[in-house]
Amino acid sequence: MNFYNDYLKEIEERKTQGLHPKPIDSAELVSEIIEQIKDLNNANRADSLQFFIYNTLPGTTPAAGAKAKFLKEIALGQSVVNEITPDYAFELLSHMKGGPSIEVLLDLALGADADIAKKAGDVLKTQVYLYDADLQRLKDAFNSGNATAKEIIESYAKAEFFTKLPEVAEEIKVVTFIAGEGDISTDLLSPGNQAHSRSDRELHGKCMISPAAQAEIEALKAQHPDKSVMLIAEKGTMGVGSSRMSGVNNVALWTGKQASPYVPFVNYAPIVGGTNGISPIFLTTVDVTGGIGIDLKNWVKKVDAEGKIVRDENNEPILEHTYSVETGTVLTINTKTKKLYNGEQELIDISKSFTPQKMEFIKAGGSYAIVFGKKIQTFASQLLGIDIAPVFAPSKEVSIEGQGLTAVEKIFNRNAVGATPGKTLHAGSDVRVIVNIVGSQDTTGLMTAQELESMAATTISTSVDGAYQSGCHTASVWDKKAQANIPKLMKFMNEFGLITARDPKGVYHSMTDVIHKVLNDITIDDWAIIIGGDSHTRMSKGVAFGADSGTVALALATGEASMPIPDSVKVTFKGAMKEYMDFRDVVHATQAQMLQQFGGENVFQGRIIEVHIGTLTADQAFTFTDWSAEMKAKASICISEDATLIESLEIAKSRIQIMIDKGMDNKSQVLQGLIDKANKRIAEIQSGEKTALRPDANAKYYAEVVVDLDLIAEPMIADPDVNNADVSKRYTHDTIRPLSYYGGDKKVDLGFIGSCMVHKGDMKILAQMLKNIEAQNGKVEFKAPLVVAPPTYNIVDELKAEGDWEVLQKYSGFEFDDNAPKGAARTEYEKMLYLERPGCNLCMGNQEKAAKGDTVMATSTRLFQGRVVEDTDAKKGESLLSSTPVVVLSTVLGRTPTIEEYVKAVEGINLTKFSPSHIKLVK
Repeated sequence: MNFYNDYLKEIEERKTQGLHPKPIDSAELVSEIIEQIKDLNNANRADSLQFFIYNTLPGTTPAAGAKAKFLKEIALGQSVVNEITPDYAFELLSHMKGGPSIEVLLDLALGADADIAKKAGDVLKTQVYLYDADLQRLKDAFNSGNATAKEIIESYAKAEFFTKLPEVAEEIKVVTFIAGEGDISTDLLSPGNQAHSRSDRELHGKCMISPAAQAEIEALKAQHPDKSVMLIAEKGTMGVGSSRMSGVNNVALWTGKQASPYVPFVNYAPIVGGTNGISPIFLTTVDVTGGIGIDLKNWVKKVDAEGKIVRDENNEPILEHTYSVETGTVLTINTKTKKLYNGEQELIDISKSFTPQKMEFIKAGGSYAIVFGKKIQTFASQLLGIDIAPVFAPSKEVSIEGQGLTAVEKIFNRNAVGATPGKTLHAGSDVRVIVNIVGSQDTTGLMTAQELESMAATTISTSVDGAYQSGCHTASVWDKKAQANIPKLMKFMNEFGLITARDPKGVYHSMTDVIHKVLNDITIDDWAIIIGGDSHTRMSKGVAFGADSGTVALALATGEASMPIPDSVKVTFKGAMKEYMDFRDVVHATQAQMLQQFGGENVFQGRIIEVHIGTLTADQAFTFTDWSAEMKAKASICISEDATLIESLEIAKSRIQIMIDKGMDNKSQVLQGLIDKANKRIAEIQSGEKTALRPDANAKYYAEVVVDLDLIAEPMIADPDVNNADVSKRYTHDTIRPLSYYGGDKKVDLGFIGSCMVHKGDMKILAQMLKNIEAQNGKVEFKAPLVVAPPTYNIVDELKAEGDWEVLQKYSGFEFDDNAPKGAARTEYEKMLYLERPGCNLCMGNQEKAAKGDTVMATSTRLFQGRVVEDTDAKKGESLLSSTPVVVLSTVLGRTPTIEEYVKAVEGINLTKFSPSHIKLVK
């Protein structure tokens, strides 16, 4: 097969899309290119040289292996290429990051030729992506008296790979570009409906914001060639919602710097700002790429002479403009004074953007290099028997005598690595922690695989208890894009050591269960730390952090994560739920009451919500923790009673056993290991040896919120408020309205029950409501389509066993068939019930969508503009978020129900109930 000719055909196809040749990851193609380079008379030789030098992906890609092998031949003089001298071969090896290139460099450095060994050793001194096998080779050579190995080890001990890098510039000139007004979600920077292209960086980059915005950014760059473009969320927070590395990658692609002249479309050093700062997950991703995130505070709440906030007629705080960042404004970032200037005028202190750790990330071009650099410095120092040189900024350790620990502080202290022995750490401390559970989802998974290849990782860290690769984000439609991407992803992750939703060998049935539900089940320790490639990685056991694809890759490769211990906000409950209310209403009311209690300030933003849920098992409690992403919290922790936690662990065990029975366990028996750990945890609780996680009674919180259940008199709806005159207040998730606000006459065009926000109980509520409505009206007639996507196959199986699935089938006009999955996304909906395949469905917006301009009532979490539904010229699409019974009734009526209609429809139905715990949930 002629791989090169196929590549030329692909290049011509890409030209029609305005794209450059795709970076090469195929060893077969590189091998053909090498043969053409060796043939001095080959007509393709000149192009082959360009492809080999400038367009071959580094790391552990198959292409990198072939490239490194040929460069070794050139370095040794075994092959002669006039355009690639031996010295140039070493330079090219230095840009390949790790894996095959490190193997080649070690071969040369530890070889017999002293001159070659020195050159290879000098390159190795600049490299940080070394793994245990690489370090072992150096250690063996050092112990054998190899002089080059000794030089390399001594250089590593001094961390010269870092100290010899250029210092961060004292002044960084930027020109502003307002990307949007109000909160900017990562959907604007990397739309969900373009998920299939994320691993093709140049192609995916074309979807950022809009072609017009891209042209404006290019114009700013041309006008200001000596400055960086800073993307800004005016009157909002930058990067809310999803945790996509692709969002930051796109920003870097358009506004950053090329990481290496030999690696196309991999840029770093993006600069972003927001009036209300940067969302926590997005800021982590900015750090990964060595970028800068700035809390601009260019709009502040107006206060009167007494210092009280001045409010408008809607009781909203009035904002005052403190300085302008309109598009085209030239500003100066001073990294020494850590302040932002407009000319000579000082605008604001930006110290938080330039902590010692962040300065290291910027200097090194990203946080990964620091993580790996510290590891090899420690290795070298131990081998030499010397103390670790204080090159890197010491981790900040905050310890307050006499102050107790919040739940998250306890978890971080339990899992801390490298902290001062015996020292108790409180919020604000910088901590490296062991990660217990890792999740990779399918629309970011290809990027995670790329990140793993780029950091030369080949297998999962042995310290990770379990890791899962999902197939839920591409579950709705098995189209050509999914068929091209997903099997490749599953094969890579399965070989890397993850439990995968699809079996590359086709032994077990493909499982498209929503990733968060699976992670919630395989988390079998309330003291666990979980990292997942999605903002809704918010488990109801342990503490879980949504992360970008790169942080997921780092957790898989190293079994660790680094972050400050966040502040916590304590949430407790009083009063009693009304019989006709659903727990989803409590979740929405929590947000509404918090905002009311704190004068409109979102005290949850960037912090841990420690919710004293007590009596709800993991499935139901997950509804709260999941929604905490929309509250802009960094994470959420559930404080449970012992008996409740045991019940949740037993449920988790049964579901893990189902996965084992399906044949999903791997050769390391990861799933069986999780069951064993769950049994151990249950025994600890029952014996009193280690009860369920509790905060200390004298722990300190940033704030405390008490939710009054008595005040929740009717269903609550999160409204995108698409027509608000203040653009910054649209699509924020902060507008929570009672059902009566809509007067029973707001038209609903489509209903959606699904995504991670629902559990088995919601499916049973749906079945019960249909029976109820039929009994009351004589029949069930839908005046709007109702799309139902159960979160997991387990739920479908359990509903079938209990008779509820039969009820749903009775009223449905479509039922998914795994033997004949949909090959194209649905574009039109009839007024009937659709039983869709388990997975994310409409919530993702990357496959299925509502019709443009629709008003959708959904149990989803997504009300972002264009996500579930796009706009038309005449009408903005709306995605209103509510409980399952409200969605069902809205589709039967074709409009929002009145409170009277709602109460009648749910009569006698077992809704998701919640009663505050009567047990003291502190120690």
